[in-house]
Amino acid sequence: MSDTDIDTASHSESISALRLALLGAPNCGKTSMFNALTGGRAKVANYPGVTVEYRKGKFDLPNGQEVELLDLPGVYGDCGHSMDERVAIDAVRGNLDGERRPDAILFMMDASHIETHLHNVLQAKNYGLPIILVLNMMDMAARDGLEIDTVKLSSALGIHVITSVAVRASGRAHLLEYLQKWSKQVLSGTAKPPMGEAETLKDIQAKARLITGQSVSRIAQAETLTNRIDKIVLHPVIGLLLLFTILFVMFQAVYAWSAPAIDAIEGGFAVIANGVGTLLPDGWIKSLVTDGVITGVGAVLVFLPQIIILFAFILLLEASGYMARAAFLVDTLMAKIGLNGRAFIPLLSSFACAIPGVMAARTIENERDRLTTILISPLMTCSARWPVYFLIIGAFIPDGRVGIFNQKGLVAFGLVMAGVLVAMIMATIFKRTLTRGEATGLLIELPSYKMPVLKDYLRGLWDRGMIFINRAGRIILPASVIIWFLASYPARATTIAATYAGKVGSLIEPVLKPIGFNLEIAISLIPAMAAREVAVSSLATIYAVKEANIDQQLGSLISSQWSLPTALAFLAWFVFAPQCLSTFAIIRKETNSWKWPFFAFGYLFVLAYAAAGLTYHIARAFGL
Repeated sequence: MSDTDIDTASHSESISALRLALLGAPNCGKTSMFNALTGGRAKVANYPGVTVEYRKGKFDLPNGQEVELLDLPGVYGDCGHSMDERVAIDAVRGNLDGERRPDAILFMMDASHIETHLHNVLQAKNYGLPIILVLNMMDMAARDGLEIDTVKLSSALGIHVITSVAVRASGRAHLLEYLQKWSKQVLSGTAKPPMGEAETLKDIQAKARLITGQSVSRIAQAETLTNRIDKIVLHPVIGLLLLFTILFVMFQAVYAWSAPAIDAIEGGFAVIANGVGTLLPDGWIKSLVTDGVITGVGAVLVFLPQIIILFAFILLLEASGYMARAAFLVDTLMAKIGLNGRAFIPLLSSFACAIPGVMAARTIENERDRLTTILISPLMTCSARWPVYFLIIGAFIPDGRVGIFNQKGLVAFGLVMAGVLVAMIMATIFKRTLTRGEATGLLIELPSYKMPVLKDYLRGLWDRGMIFINRAGRIILPASVIIWFLASYPARATTIAATYAGKVGSLIEPVLKPIGFNLEIAISLIPAMAAREVAVSSLATIYAVKEANIDQQLGSLISSQWSLPTALAFLAWFVFAPQCLSTFAIIRKETNSWKWPFFAFGYLFVLAYAAAGLTYHIARAFGL
């Protein structure tokens, strides 16, 4: 069928959806292309393993043809060493339960790394599906002085080659134009799959090098910008100092930049509470709305600016290409505990939430290393801990500076580093006992540096903020209402100990009393099993019975009623706290065993109890 026949085909005919699989190595821009074409909200990051599960989205070509796009995890070949690679390969082979096989493959490749990944394309010809090779990031390749003869490349590969810049509409136009023609060929069966490669992997790699030499040339031999930056960033001493400085500045900024926004949110909730309190008559409804709903949810949402600042830094590091460098830098340090730098990426993801961190461990090929990474991921300081940290640090740590550094920021950074240090210690123990095995080396691709795409960056920041806000609606609000009820009834109760909440808390208070915890803390830890930050809203609701109904008053109240050793013990508990049932559920799913989530809960509880107890008694011994 000629192109003319395709273009003039009747648009009135029934058009079935064309299913395309986005395949390629990590960092090649698959997810950026997916977002641009479908408007989907797949995460865009610039390090391997970001897409740990396949995603689906739909879009229409200009001629009305509907296309279903699968955003698959990155692959380095067809061996399926890691879990996410196996998902991608199973998808293109039609082996995923409940999913029909794709009609064709859009194989995406970073044009500036064509010599590294061309053998993957040759291997993909064995899948028996029509293929288009999309050379993405052509602007980056040109910047690095690469010139690619697409005609020669297409002829040598036996498949059509299209150049693209996924993040620009003009850079996707040629692909969309060709897809209009190609889609009907695929659906009609006239687009034949390319001939597969029967050679061994070694032969395929040799062929890939030969094709690269014939079709790719470097027109500028000058040192690339990426190489010049890497001389500093990857320096064994300067690079580590830079990484440490970036992390340090990030936690300083969380406090230094967030104060005006926090004051505005606190003021807004105070206005809402006063307005609602004025409109409603005295009684249980007024108490529920002001002390339960507004106080409980507001006590957590007030920390949203600090969460946004934290993620603004993390997303910037991901999008710029720095994150893979960070993994490379810490590889030597990770090797000392039996892991490699690839574990750094899931662990860093756990600073957002342990759940995606545990899932991101799928990129680790060695199963014992993967299990070790999963077990220590909950020790990273996830966003759910920050409301607790912010509350206690704000209430007990005075404003001031240590030299040029914010004193509260130093304490927060110390808590984060304590979690990291203990995680490394536990990994060392696990690798020498439960997950003993030979150490594996790190093989990771360092992408070119690039400016983040503002639209994707802001979308990612919006998604993180909405996740935090949604948790307030799904988890914190119901928990606050329940705590309000338990802390307010029976109505005849005159103290918190006489309420239902007090009776529940009294059951576990004897266990927690040796580490300095009081009844209010014991009560707050129970709903915090759903999510760590619920401890803050629970405390706000509990103390709202005593007329503390905004976050600032809560801080003042606990600082007057808790001793400093108790507050420090509470912080130490949450560095290691086993709260968050969702994390243990995902550990169960990822390990396919109940053994490991129960083990994780147990060892985290022991760590939290021991750390809180030691902190409390040491603080008392020093007269604090």
